[in-house]
Amino acid sequence: MTEIDTSVPHSARIWNYWLGGKDNYPVDEAAGDAYTAVFPGIVTIARSSRAFLGRSIRYLVQEAGIRQFLDVGTGLPTVDNTHEVAQRLAPESRVVYVDNDPLVLAHARALLTSTPEGVTAYEDLSLYEPERIIEAAGRTLDLTQPTALILSGILGHVPDHAEARDLVRRLLAGLPSGSYLCVNDGSRGTDPVYEEAQDAYNETGAVPYFLRPVDQIEAYFEGLDLVEPGVVSVPLWRPEEEHPAPIGQHGGLARKP
Repeated sequence: MTEIDTSVPHSARIWNYWLGGKDNYPVDEAAGDAYTAVFPGIVTIARSSRAFLGRSIRYLVQEAGIRQFLDVGTGLPTVDNTHEVAQRLAPESRVVYVDNDPLVLAHARALLTSTPEGVTAYEDLSLYEPERIIEAAGRTLDLTQPTALILSGILGHVPDHAEARDLVRRLLAGLPSGSYLCVNDGSRGTDPVYEEAQDAYNETGAVPYFLRPVDQIEAYFEGLDLVEPGVVSVPLWRPEEEHPAPIGQHGGLARKP
């Protein structure tokens, strides 16, 4: 197994730190604190992204009847992971997590436990291997049945937008009609301070993450049927609080015809 490099900050561990998790190192805390000193709103973005994921999974289970989930780019386990939200509502839900960070791998196998009625699996694969991901997922999921593909905060790590779109297309190609795509990622056009902070972070030598214009995030859903209200700033997607404020994180949910 690849050794865990604790000398360089890593986005999954920094994100975990912002979410209040414990699976990070001093170098990640330092990078996270440096970022929040420039842009304190990043903690809100991290937690709003997580809240959007929870609302979208609840929609998928309760309104769309989905019982299978393929979560690619899982990140470190925190609270309300995909299987926890889904199995709380439908204990028979089956979830496959995919990531290739060695720290995520180490913790996922210990923490991502399933209900007796359902199944949770972890595959150590890269987003850049979509066909292998589908093949591996098929060992746990019945890919003749509708499945939700979750890409939460992962596509921004792909430098080229055309390649990111192609990866989404290839993953969806392995899923049947009636499946869903759930995406949320950092966006440009809402918060210039966030954009400046992220651009500066990308210059530090840490794993870069590229914010994208909203129309590029919308492009991931091309050919799919968007669930209302479409692609919006994530606090505005079926909010559970009054008067949510938009942030530089957009997402949506759509059904494959």
